[in-house]
Amino acid sequence: MEKKFLTALIISVCLHVVLVVVLFVGDFTTEQKLKKNTAVAQEVKPIQATVIDSAKLQKAINKIKKQKADDKAAEKKRLQKIEKRASDAKKRRTKEEARIKKLEKQRKKKEQEKKRADKAAKESSAKAAKAEKIRKQKEQEKQKAEEAAAQARTKRLKAEAAAKKAADLRKKQIAERKRQEKSAAEQVIREQQLADQMAAEMATRNKARQQQMMSEIQRFAALITSIIDQNMINDRSTMEGKSCKLLISLAPSGFVTQARIVDGDAVVCEAAKRAVYKAGTLPVSKDPEVFNEMRNIDVIVVPEF
Repeated sequence: MEKKFLTALIISVCLHVVLVVVLFVGDFTTEQKLKKNTAVAQEVKPIQATVIDSAKLQKAINKIKKQKADDKAAEKKRLQKIEKRASDAKKRRTKEEARIKKLEKQRKKKEQEKKRADKAAKESSAKAAKAEKIRKQKEQEKQKAEEAAAQARTKRLKAEAAAKKAADLRKKQIAERKRQEKSAAEQVIREQQLADQMAAEMATRNKARQQQMMSEIQRFAALITSIIDQNMINDRSTMEGKSCKLLISLAPSGFVTQARIVDGDAVVCEAAKRAVYKAGTLPVSKDPEVFNEMRNIDVIVVPEF
């Protein structure tokens, strides 16, 4: 834009110079001079030649000079502005370059710092990952330990409950056993008392029965002795004052199965034994108990005269 303006300004100045030269060199009083300079006028076709007086010409020249001075001043001012802008631009460019260098330096510094930070972050991340792994491992171990502790606690509680249950059961069993033992002891006492009572009664009955049986046996013994005396041949000279004890075995019918001498005088015993066998059958009780007692009966034979 500035280059185009400078070209136009130069062309304008050149045209004004040519016009001034024509005005001063040319003679405008005669027609001949006008013709003479026709060739020159024809060369500058855009400029129309007119008759101008010197005052006006000087005024025009001054105006042109002033315009040129103004243009020159304006151009100088414009050039100064351009130079200032160029200088300012250079300063700005230098400042910008310095700022860019500074930014680049800061960028590189930040990049290095970023690299260091990334490295540190990577290391920190690795450490954090390792720490997290250790933490998780410890947490798992802790969880396992807690689970094991919970299981042990549950097992212990179950064992304690089972032990308490067993203890309660044992206490109940002991109490029940004591109750049963007490009851059994009381039962034993009652049974013993009853047995003693029954035994006493039985003893009383047995005694009475025994007495009855003995009385019955004695009665049959007396009868057997009487029969022996009846079948025995007595001799006063050899038997007086003497006796014999015989053991006689009897069948339930009273049949004599055996007669044995237990003690006494031989003559009396032989005579008494012969008398027993002579009788063959002796009186016996029909009561089985009495007979059982007199199955083998002792009799004492004392000859009577």
